[in-house]
Amino acid sequence: MIDLPYRGSGPYCYAHSLAMMLGSEAPGADVLETVTGSPFGMQLIGGSLPFFDAFGWDPDLGIGEALDALGWLAETTSEPDPDTAFTRLVESLADGPVLLGPVEMGHLRHQPGMTGPVGADHFLVALGADDESVTAHDPQGYPYARIPRADFAAAWRAETVTYGKPHTMRTKFVRHTFVEDEAAIVASLPRAIRRLSGENDAGLPPGTLGNGDAALALAARIGDGCDPELRGLLVHFVVRLGARRTADAAACLRRIGRDEAAAVLTTQARLIGSLQYDLVVEDDARAAATLRTLAPTYEELRRALTSS
Repeated sequence: MIDLPYRGSGPYCYAHSLAMMLGSEAPGADVLETVTGSPFGMQLIGGSLPFFDAFGWDPDLGIGEALDALGWLAETTSEPDPDTAFTRLVESLADGPVLLGPVEMGHLRHQPGMTGPVGADHFLVALGADDESVTAHDPQGYPYARIPRADFAAAWRAETVTYGKPHTMRTKFVRHTFVEDEAAIVASLPRAIRRLSGENDAGLPPGTLGNGDAALALAARIGDGCDPELRGLLVHFVVRLGARRTADAAACLRRIGRDEAAAVLTTQARLIGSLQYDLVVEDDARAAATLRTLAPTYEELRRALTSS
């Protein structure tokens, strides 16, 4: 089978938002996604919410890790009071764009079909704000989106997002050290190894499983008959994102000569990507079998990354 890096649409909201903030000095989205640490693992949060991302990881952590690996600093603030937070946003916009997130995507009504909270996190870049609305580049595919202030306020509170703090924004991006893409990729690997080994610094909900255990538990749940809510999450978001980020990580690891680990990641990307059709047509037995095949690859990846 041919190995070809993927280029196309996909839910890379924080990577693309970060790229906008870094401007002309930004690496490609594949590098940004990889150095966030997201591609290296799987988790089943609370034993029920699946993501093909690293155990104990979330995008808020990942943005900080990416900035660190790439030699950048940014000021991150969160504010419980919505009016104080909005005033701070307006003041910050006088100096340039502002990275916002996590926000609750379901309140962003410029996206068709969004009518209220859905528990989906999102990131975007604010360009302007006044008493009536906020204008933002929404990397979901909506440049210069106008968001009425009430909708924006509800989204930015992020009450239904499972991580982060309300009214979080990042400003004052400064590059303090020039770091080559390859060096940043190398710098991201020790955290990847720790998470693949089952270590994490997050206060995870009871019942959360990681890596191979997560894949096997999800296989059992799907094999018993995938419920509509889980199927919707998987086919509209989780599988698409998981397949892309593992494929991108494989390409990045080939750049630094880690061919064995890249081969494992490519295998993972193919397995995860193949789930899409089976889940859409409700061939749950085949999807469960694919997840069981995927499970041992996380230990294979850990071993490949720890080998010299």
